[in-house]
Amino acid sequence: MISKEDILNAKVLIVDDQPVNVQLLEYLLKSTGYTAVSSTTDPRVVAPWHEQNRYDIILLDLHMPGMSGFEVMEALKPLEVEAYLPVLVVTAEPAKKMAALDAGAMDFVSKPFDPVEVLTRIRNMLEVRLLHREARNYNALLEQTVRERTAELQRFRSAMDATADAIFLIDTGSLAFVDVNEGACRMLGWPRAELLAHAPARVGLGSREELMAHAAILNAPQAARGSEPRAPELRELELTRSDLAAVPVELYWQLQLEGETAWRTLICVARDITERRQAQERLQHMAHYDSLTGLPNRTLFYQTLSEAIELAQDKEWRIVVLFIGLDRFKNINDSLGPAKGDQLLREFSNRLVQCVRIRDTVGRLGGDEFGLILTMTRDQQDAVYVANEVREALRAPFELDGHDATLTASIGIAVYPDDATDPDTLVKYADTAMGRAKDAGRDGYRFFTAGMNVQVLARLDLEMALRRALEQDELVLYYQPKVNLHTGRISGAEALLRWHRPGYGIVYPAEFVSVLEDTGLIVRVGAWIIDTACRQIAAWARSAVGPVTVAVNVASRQFVEGDLESEVKEALERHQVPAELLELELTETALMSNTERTIEVLGVLKELGIKVAIDDFGTGYSSLAYLQRFPIDKLKIDIAFVRDITTNPNDAAIALAIISMAHSLKLRVIAEGVESRPQLEYLRRNRCDEIQGFFFSRPLPAEEMGALVASGKGVPPDPNRAAEPPQTLLLVDDDVNVLSSLHRLFRRDGYRILTAVSPAEGFELLALHPVQVVVCDQRMPIMSGTEFLSKVKEMYPDTIRIILSGYTGLEAVLDSINRGAIYRFYTKPWDDTQLRDNIRLAFHHYWLMHGSGRRAGEPGEDHTTLDA
Repeated sequence: MISKEDILNAKVLIVDDQPVNVQLLEYLLKSTGYTAVSSTTDPRVVAPWHEQNRYDIILLDLHMPGMSGFEVMEALKPLEVEAYLPVLVVTAEPAKKMAALDAGAMDFVSKPFDPVEVLTRIRNMLEVRLLHREARNYNALLEQTVRERTAELQRFRSAMDATADAIFLIDTGSLAFVDVNEGACRMLGWPRAELLAHAPARVGLGSREELMAHAAILNAPQAARGSEPRAPELRELELTRSDLAAVPVELYWQLQLEGETAWRTLICVARDITERRQAQERLQHMAHYDSLTGLPNRTLFYQTLSEAIELAQDKEWRIVVLFIGLDRFKNINDSLGPAKGDQLLREFSNRLVQCVRIRDTVGRLGGDEFGLILTMTRDQQDAVYVANEVREALRAPFELDGHDATLTASIGIAVYPDDATDPDTLVKYADTAMGRAKDAGRDGYRFFTAGMNVQVLARLDLEMALRRALEQDELVLYYQPKVNLHTGRISGAEALLRWHRPGYGIVYPAEFVSVLEDTGLIVRVGAWIIDTACRQIAAWARSAVGPVTVAVNVASRQFVEGDLESEVKEALERHQVPAELLELELTETALMSNTERTIEVLGVLKELGIKVAIDDFGTGYSSLAYLQRFPIDKLKIDIAFVRDITTNPNDAAIALAIISMAHSLKLRVIAEGVESRPQLEYLRRNRCDEIQGFFFSRPLPAEEMGALVASGKGVPPDPNRAAEPPQTLLLVDDDVNVLSSLHRLFRRDGYRILTAVSPAEGFELLALHPVQVVVCDQRMPIMSGTEFLSKVKEMYPDTIRIILSGYTGLEAVLDSINRGAIYRFYTKPWDDTQLRDNIRLAFHHYWLMHGSGRRAGEPGEDHTTLDA
């Protein structure tokens, strides 16, 4: 509304060339209360003044010199483009009144003035002008407000569309979409218009009832308190895309207030959690599955076993656990490398899965150990069947990028509820049974028994006792002498570990060294052995015993986990021991456990003067390339090849090959486990350098070892050292009467005659003495004459081998003759003269073939007969 004050404060301009008219109008307006009245007699200033002051009304005379009122209005028009001219024309010419209105004037008054008419027309015109201005200002304000709101909405829309989250606005009355953002369109694959046309239930936001329940839940607590809406409600569900694919989302629900009391809009913000779920699934998979094979890991295996046991309790089923350990996998992993080892484990796991039913569970328990969970009835034969299936699956070689690898497995079997009722114990018992399968020779299976559990507890007790033994000085070193076969004298000793276990007496290494290696105690014990051996060397050197070379065994874990180089150096310096008196014996496995590191350490120790020997040679890696790579001084022939060296051609051939190869590489050879004189003489005759074993001495305490060295004891001298080799005849027959007759027959010819009543005794005599001719009976217990002579041919190919038998079956004899195992065959009873002549010819043939200082056919000197 326009007030009287607004009218009286309006800006008024009086324009007339007659001053009297100006004064009259000024007086009239000011006397009636108008406060902002201006006047001019110069029409030319009207437009500039109006542009500057924006008058609410201009009283304009039409007839003025220099510039008429019409011209003034033309000058004002550019200043009032969006409105009308605020001009009230003052004229005495009626004809010009209409022309003035056409020119833009709003009204007119006539001269002479009627004060009431003038004031009335001015008031009316000002009311219209001020109302027009107010309306225009209000419209401008509205337009500005609309522009601002539009900008706000545009910013809100841009913000909504820029976010990756989907935003849905739902009217709580119609439960239809009010609006959605671009994120919702991208997430669900709909254009905005099509999405708005769908009901919220179509995309998975919920049915009408569910949406109403959301609104009620969000509204009820606040409505009761008359407070603001509560915090957003968070839920998870899956929305449906236009292609019907499911999108996992996290939903935030909130209500928007559109009045003081009415809740009108449900706001739903949906965040795509596909990546989060995939990450959770990956983490879940990583936590429960083995990354190498894809099989369930130990955690999931135990969880599955626990669930299977719970189900089996209700169903009265049996649960069988198979614990599978690959045999000698470490050898393949070390020789071919970890990458090939991993490939082998993956291929084996694939074969393993094919051995079981769908309802059974396969898991990797760690390293080269796998587990199976089988659910079955009361018949345990299924477990045996699966165990054999697993073993059979390993029969075919594994192709590892050009390398063929074969494996076997040892399997332990434990049964619920017979053996245990909880997962941990059941797996532990299956593991124990697997260990028994390995001990039994590998590539087999064993069921758990109560006795195995006792053994497990005994092993734990042994482990605890060993830890105490190291702390309480219960360990001691014994020393087994080594003998130089060239001099016959003691050349050194090997330090062997013994354990004085309280209440048990002496415990030998075979019973506890494996526990030391499994627990890692072998590293500490190995350092103790080196230090103790150096202390003993120093003690002997200061006594009458003198310097003694001592060899100590080094385990592979001492290279991997210990500091062998520092331990040896510190021990030598601590006890002031010359390095040449200490010798290190390493197995082939220890050498190859960390090749480059081992070469580096041994090289440093060799520079100090320490000797290095390979223990148990021939039982480890088949490749001999490392003999040139490692700084080695000696090879020690394993006892496995020495034990039957006089009777087993294969063992003899391996031992002789090792000796020959070592000497070719300028290495010395020592044979361990020599327990008989024949073994000693056989090795001495074939140029072995040193021996050790029970034949000369058992391992001795330090004091007894020192006394033995001081005594100067040695092995018996070589009985065959003569100026020229005698002609030696070996007679083998289980009939002592036949042996006696033959001995009397041939003694007159001057031969050295050896007699044996069994093939075993014959092998011993062959080892002790060089024999040129062997005469053997065909029919003997345990081993026939042809079998005996066949082995003699392999071990002593230069001998002349003759069968003497009354046995009429000639098939085996003829076969041996054809194979070259037999030189002649003579029957019983024999003709003395003919047999003597034939034996003489046999010696003649031998000397022609192999040469000698005597003339062919010349009889030897008479020697004392050596009876077996």
